[in-house]
Amino acid sequence: MDSIHNDLNAPHSMGTTIIGVTYDGGVVLGADSRTSTGMYVANRASDKITQLTDNVYICRSGSAADSQVLSDYVRYYLHQHTIQLGQPATVKVAANLVRMVSYNNKNMLQTGLIVGGWDKYEGGKIYGIPLGGTLLEQPFTIGGSGSSYLYGFFDQVWKEGMTQDEAEKLVVKAVSLAIARDGASGGVVRTVTINKDGVLRKFYPGNTLPLWHEELEAKDSLLDSLSAASPEPMVS
Repeated sequence: MDSIHNDLNAPHSMGTTIIGVTYDGGVVLGADSRTSTGMYVANRASDKITQLTDNVYICRSGSAADSQVLSDYVRYYLHQHTIQLGQPATVKVAANLVRMVSYNNKNMLQTGLIVGGWDKYEGGKIYGIPLGGTLLEQPFTIGGSGSSYLYGFFDQVWKEGMTQDEAEKLVVKAVSLAIARDGASGGVVRTVTINKDGVLRKFYPGNTLPLWHEELEAKDSLLDSLSAASPEPMVS
């Protein structure tokens, strides 16, 4: 019983798969939706892709509380920045703010982040901010516990100049692969596509994702089968 009590009182962790990919014209961000508390799934449909500005979003992994409060602070600073300049903040400015808050509080925060967006100066950009507050601009980046299973996959399939459709399909396929291997990733897949035309959010339910490796197709439980069947008459 003590172990169960400890699990229920453990910090909420988004043991997570998060991905950011650039394509010819914008970026695609993707994430699974499982938030865990110890060994228990606290939320199976959480949204790990958070809006910072109209044109910049952030993918969150690690401690749910840490990543949420960091996102709130950065959103507030970017709002003030936009008012002062009279125009939207660039992706680089947003990523540097995330980096600054992460680095200045690196001894207290347990969160890895991906910032992605589009602006009129540099187009689509992806920045990775892992634990410790380093800022890395990359054509694609992956994070969270599920990322361990994806490095070889991205080495093989990544290419420059992808179309929007190719990038979205790549992100969904990669997250579904991580869900198949990583017990801390699961639920549904959410994507956010950002380009000069605006922002497009998409949702992929778990039962529409491809099955990989030894995954079994979902079936009705024995209790469902018994409750659906008509009872046999008793014979004396």
